[in-house]
Amino acid sequence: MMTANNYTLTQRIDTAKESPLFYKIFALVGAGMMLDAADVYMASTINSSIIATHFATLNQGSTFLSVGFLGLFIGSIITGYLGDFFGRRATYHWNLLIFSIATLIGAFSINIEMLIATRFIAAIGLGAEIVTGYSMISEFAPVNKQGKWSGMIAIIANLGAPLGLLLSTILIGNYGWRSMFIFIGLCAFILFFCRRNLPESPRWLIQHGRKEEAQSIIEKLELKGHYDEDQSTNKNAMTINKGRGLLVAITAVSASLLCQYTFTSWVPTLLAGRGISIIHSMWFATIMMIGAPIGAFIGSLLIDRLGHKFTIVPAFILTAIAGIAYGFETTAFGTIANGFILTTLLYILIASNVSVYAPELFATNYRFRGTGFANGIAKLLTTLSPYMVLFIITKYNPTMIFFIIAGISLFAALIVGFFGPETKQQPIK
Repeated sequence: MMTANNYTLTQRIDTAKESPLFYKIFALVGAGMMLDAADVYMASTINSSIIATHFATLNQGSTFLSVGFLGLFIGSIITGYLGDFFGRRATYHWNLLIFSIATLIGAFSINIEMLIATRFIAAIGLGAEIVTGYSMISEFAPVNKQGKWSGMIAIIANLGAPLGLLLSTILIGNYGWRSMFIFIGLCAFILFFCRRNLPESPRWLIQHGRKEEAQSIIEKLELKGHYDEDQSTNKNAMTINKGRGLLVAITAVSASLLCQYTFTSWVPTLLAGRGISIIHSMWFATIMMIGAPIGAFIGSLLIDRLGHKFTIVPAFILTAIAGIAYGFETTAFGTIANGFILTTLLYILIASNVSVYAPELFATNYRFRGTGFANGIAKLLTTLSPYMVLFIITKYNPTMIFFIIAGISLFAALIVGFFGPETKQQPIK
């Protein structure tokens, strides 16, 4: 139970205008999220390259992708517990060092087994990024601006999609896949040092009785003053049953990431299977991925206007339609155009579900575990997805993949529609 003093501190965070400290946190979180997105798409192009150059077989390539998702799953779960019990700051700092070292070692792998092992360790480190990043923005942003800033961080994060593919196309095309590992590993190492003075979440400090430390951070957040308390900040904080929150969060996040990873991780390989060269397929995929930041931007505009739930459900339905349409496309122009539309819709969902909706479904004392568990289950499912895609490619028509994407999207639309609460501008408990 919150004391009156605790409520006052929390209310000060809810209404504090964006300060230099907030913008610093936003920039550092955004850089980490962009790195995370770039790494995911780096993995897809590297997978295509190591298969094309016979460094790995198709089965070994699937394993390479799968251990990355498995590492992200383990990292997400561990982060959830460490973040809730030991604080956000420490969890969010050391993960990048693990990722950086393992990625740099992976660049010098002498065989596919070594590459798979280092990829697994690197992914454990990177698993903390999404769980912590989006939750950090949610906990530092003013209540009436949470949708805006969570959506904005998703835009910045998802610039990593086309950027990662563009860098992969240039670096891998000219210097081989090892160059991409070196580049992204060094970027992570630089960011590790930049984040060493990141503050602890004052909401977490308040929950653990460390009010003086929280007060010191809140004062820095208040440098620009406060927003007038409106109807949203005068409401009692919304309480959502943990079981219901987990059901909705797991379904929404898993569906978003599973559809996204199933499509984007295999785009270069699927295009190559249609007779398009590996380099051309990378350029096709890069053009499609421009839809990622555009989709995140659209999501950030809609989510505080239409409402969180009423942005997410229609986006899932439209994703199902676009997925089926893409599966039947045969022309080069149509492949790029429909792929761009599907990518845009997928990233409306990523911006809405992963960055905004999921963290709002849980109270502060359970937020990292709730979002960590939801993201972890999503990563576990994506661990299995390369084998599912490989089975479909080898046994059935690849078009079946897009019917699966459609089915997952419609199921998620039903769960969020019937069980998901509306969290628009609701105070965080």
